[in-house]
Amino acid sequence: MTTAADRMPVLYLSHGAPPLADDALWTRQLAGWSAALPRPRAILIVSAHWESAPLTIGATRTVPLVYDFGGFPAHYYQVTYAAPGAPELAARVRALVGGPGAPVHEDPARGLDHGAYVPLKEMYPDADIPVLQVSMPTLDPQRLLALGRRLAPLRDEGVLIVGSGFFTHNLSGFTWGSGPQEAPGWSREFDAWGEEALGAGDIDALLDFEHTSPAGRIAHPRTEHFAPLFVTLGAGEAELATQRSVIDGFWGGLAKRSVQLG
Repeated sequence: MTTAADRMPVLYLSHGAPPLADDALWTRQLAGWSAALPRPRAILIVSAHWESAPLTIGATRTVPLVYDFGGFPAHYYQVTYAAPGAPELAARVRALVGGPGAPVHEDPARGLDHGAYVPLKEMYPDADIPVLQVSMPTLDPQRLLALGRRLAPLRDEGVLIVGSGFFTHNLSGFTWGSGPQEAPGWSREFDAWGEEALGAGDIDALLDFEHTSPAGRIAHPRTEHFAPLFVTLGAGEAELATQRSVIDGFWGGLAKRSVQLG
């Protein structure tokens, strides 16, 4: 019988752009985080970079990555991450979230995008754990929270559920080369507010972050990078009191806060 002690944690991480691989501090933080986690049987990831409704299941075999970015040096388009597919996990996701009025689509050619493979390559560099990516079917916080709740039983089956976004994400304020504690005021204010709301377990404030947070509309001109947090909160709702930030600080002025529940 699975006990709470056997249950996999659930994560929200700030994933960074492809040059994250060149940031010695952040890559060390991600590697240290994964080393402290129980080894997953499989990984289910929801990334800010795949929005598709209804919920869509990506490739269940190893296919090429999705290089969903532009303007970077050529070597970033040569990165590989040949993690095994996870067809059994795909079937479980279908069973948990599908049903009357809730269709589930499949896109068997859709590989992992950079919101998935960039952090996973640092956390699990051997690419020997099956990975399944599913789309984010909405940006509505309440609906994403409900999606996380439906996926929560996977945690008792050895599945690591990961929401991958960026705790603040306004690229007009991004500054290459700025230090890990350098950030504009709006990024600092939103990050501090988010840390406090998470620590207090204030789900209502987080769900309504565009109105309850300082600088929310500046920190997230579009909300797709904050949205995966709600999947994480839904899947980890029973252990909200255990929430902790594993990574904090800034990258290019953007908050890279990443949290674990359970």
